[in-house]
Amino acid sequence: MQSSHAVTAVSAAFDEPNLVTDAGLVPLVRLAERLDLPGLITDRLRINQADNSGGANPAAKAMSLVAAMCAGADSIDDADRLRHGAMNTLFSVVRAPSTLGTFLRSFTHGHNRQLHAVHRDFLARLAARTPLLPGVGQVAFVDIDPTHRRVFGRAKQGAEVGRFKGVRTLHPILATLSTPLARPVIAAVRLRRGKAADARGAGPFTAEAIAAARQAGARGTVVVRADSQFYNADVVAACRRAGARFSVTVRMNPHVAAAIGRIPETAWTAIRYPDAFVDPDTRELVSDAEVAEVEYTAFTGRTKAEHVTARLIVRRVRRLNAEVAAGQGELFTAWRYHPVFTDSPFEVLQAELQHRRHAVIEQVIADGKSGPLAHLPSGSFQANNAWLTLWAIAFNLLRAAGSLAGAFHTRATTATLRAHLVNIPARIARSARRLTLHLPDRWPWQQPFTDLVDAAHAPPA
Repeated sequence: MQSSHAVTAVSAAFDEPNLVTDAGLVPLVRLAERLDLPGLITDRLRINQADNSGGANPAAKAMSLVAAMCAGADSIDDADRLRHGAMNTLFSVVRAPSTLGTFLRSFTHGHNRQLHAVHRDFLARLAARTPLLPGVGQVAFVDIDPTHRRVFGRAKQGAEVGRFKGVRTLHPILATLSTPLARPVIAAVRLRRGKAADARGAGPFTAEAIAAARQAGARGTVVVRADSQFYNADVVAACRRAGARFSVTVRMNPHVAAAIGRIPETAWTAIRYPDAFVDPDTRELVSDAEVAEVEYTAFTGRTKAEHVTARLIVRRVRRLNAEVAAGQGELFTAWRYHPVFTDSPFEVLQAELQHRRHAVIEQVIADGKSGPLAHLPSGSFQANNAWLTLWAIAFNLLRAAGSLAGAFHTRATTATLRAHLVNIPARIARSARRLTLHLPDRWPWQQPFTDLVDAAHAPPA
């Protein structure tokens, strides 16, 4: 590509009142309205005693923030992209960034709990009215993982130096819901201070994530997957109380090592993975391993009622010996062991494969960090907590829009969804109370966009 030489000069003039840059917000906002997201916010979110009327008309303000995040906003000021050109023709009651900042700073812990209820109810409606989670009634997976979000302002509430030396962070925790056929959506989110332990509040959070999954239609087998920081009695107890299964990575310790030592050599099954994975210890690509299982009783240091007996599924990978390549023979085979404690009803190879797919939650975290979670924009802890939950609502709305647009966009990242379906320039024409969006000719994703518009604006069933 190069600049055109057919013209002698180029100039710019910001004077076209009928243009918009994010025409894809039209079907997205319409989809949210058809599922009554504004009504949920009005019914559930009551900010009655905020200063400067910050809690007035919460539906308009929350919808403005969700729409801005769907378009790519990663700060409160970025919501000003909703107030250009002909956006006031397409949308009404769009709020200014200053008003949205006041709204977020009006949140307390109780108001955030109300917003969490809005998020759960909206996810349930998306799952019921769109092909967002195919197969959720048979098998569903709830994945839990924490992440750190670096912040730079010393005035930010809750920002502390925790796991990363010299780096001030806030410490969100996420739970996603997925099926063997569907990309993950966000079932629950919480914001925690930077020094909070990874498993802080993990038991109640697990119970809430499972409840959100059930509300979204997961009435069959639900498997909660997590890394070793969530290997504790509270998480397992929360799973069992909710009727869910668990699959949690276990750190090596003398009790686990003794259990692995009881596995006979004849019990190991050799497997070759069609797609090599990265070994968490050596960061090397591994395609060959062996898998076995043994019965194991966990949490024996606690009361007998809290002991849990289940399966210990172990994957072992041959430890590479650099001296072998130099001509030194190998005296005996050394292994690295990766145990998983689970009561999964699936056979051993399938259960082990499903547990490794816990990594899908990292894609959701990466999506957030490349978009609205690029930084947490407020100095108020509860404002950032509300921002995090509104991002979860926007993320699920984008995923639902992708599922309506077609097979490719069902599995695309949110960045791709924004580029293909949301950030589309359009010129608006009005005639006889009818709006026409004139979109770019030869737009490569014309058909998926048309399918999304048709689904969002179709007459009610």
